[in-house]
Amino acid sequence: MKLSTDRIIDAGMAVFAEAGYHGLSMRQVAKRLDVHAGSMYYHVPNKSALLQLMADRLAQQAYDAGSAALAALPDGAGWPERVEAQAVSLRRSLLRHPGGAVMFADSPKVLSTGALSLMERLLRTLRDAGIQDEHLGIAGDTVFSHITGYVLQEQSESPAIDVSAEDVAELHRRFPMTVAAAAVHGPDERFVRSVRLLCAGIRAVGETGRP
Repeated sequence: MKLSTDRIIDAGMAVFAEAGYHGLSMRQVAKRLDVHAGSMYYHVPNKSALLQLMADRLAQQAYDAGSAALAALPDGAGWPERVEAQAVSLRRSLLRHPGGAVMFADSPKVLSTGALSLMERLLRTLRDAGIQDEHLGIAGDTVFSHITGYVLQEQSESPAIDVSAEDVAELHRRFPMTVAAAAVHGPDERFVRSVRLLCAGIRAVGETGRP
């Protein structure tokens, strides 16, 4: 197949999913494509440019998904519903890509215009909700940091451990509230509820003018 920017991005995302940031290199991407590294530089000049293109693709997919989610809301939906729609669609987009949360977390460092577009739309939603300018940035960062952290936990590979019935019983005895809380609702419902809690806090800031 003819080498193209899209093919290089595909290969870069595959390498990133397997090896992470430090394992990503133009040489490894070229190896996956079975081409010489030098042949890629016409399309993508270096690793930084590749990371930006990868982050932009991921963010653009999330932006488009968010646009569809917002369009599907009923007339008169309030700003919390609009924030929730953006958060849910972003989480789903990140989950589609192994390592997506890490890539998104690093997107500001590579000046991804796609990721910046996501933040700009969220900030407009919050401003329309009456959040003062001095709190806008913190509110937006808090929402996105929560989404990223939530997906990071979901995408982490936990080591397999043997837990005996006695161990489980001991955990229930020592940490009853924590164990009970962890068993309530599935990951999707827990995520939605967590976003609603964030919105409640943001609403309080908007009403009082102080955190």
